[in-house]
Amino acid sequence: MRMRHIRLLAATGTAVAALALTACGGGTGTEDEGASGPTAARTDATKTAGSASTGGSGSNSGTGGSGGSGSHGTGGGTAGSTADGAPVARTHAPGAQPDTSAGHSTKGGSAGGSVVLCNGANTTVTAQPLNRPLNHLLLTVKNTGGRTCELPYYPVLRFDGMQWVPQADRDTQPQAVVSLAPGASGYAGVLLSAADGSGTGGTTGHKLTVAFQGYTPNSSGGPSATPPLPAKGLYYDSSLKVTYWQQDPGAISSW
Repeated sequence: MRMRHIRLLAATGTAVAALALTACGGGTGTEDEGASGPTAARTDATKTAGSASTGGSGSNSGTGGSGGSGSHGTGGGTAGSTADGAPVARTHAPGAQPDTSAGHSTKGGSAGGSVVLCNGANTTVTAQPLNRPLNHLLLTVKNTGGRTCELPYYPVLRFDGMQWVPQADRDTQPQAVVSLAPGASGYAGVLLSAADGSGTGGTTGHKLTVAFQGYTPNSSGGPSATPPLPAKGLYYDSSLKVTYWQQDPGAISSW
């Protein structure tokens, strides 16, 4: 009787141990049920978010899929276009340092070859005093070379041994760099002196030097030009200033 009681207790202990093992997750009980619940939901949500962000196979991958490789994806979608979708006139990146020597190209150009900078080596420059507006001078630059040339910014003027540089009227800055095909001309206006006499330090200049800028402000664009002046010279004072280069003289006719 005693042996039978011991065997019964042993069998009962084995059954309890097996049940405890199952309840503690030693098999595939409670823990597995939990894995197919919240954890599985989080995994599905992650997959869904991943598909949406990459424009996978949903509506984002169609014609409206800019969320993928368009402008919001790589950031390069429309980097070369204008905000309104129209092409812009050519501009130049700050810091660019082109080869400014005559005959050397600065970038791909027109049918006439590579585009170069306009300067005293490939142009002729004239300085024409104007009766209207009063005390004004018109600079004309004609491309005499065989390639299209460009006139960035404005002319840098110096009368005789003048030690200061006339400033440009920023209200005359054009939308694009002036580009001259062979034989074409560009223009700039010069205010020599104040009509009301408010200028100071007035003097007469007998030699005018016109310097050309490169594609960065105040950089050299190549050789200067010295257009002939009237024999009596030109009177100027502290009001001396210039316009930006223009494609059309009408843009500065009333300046």
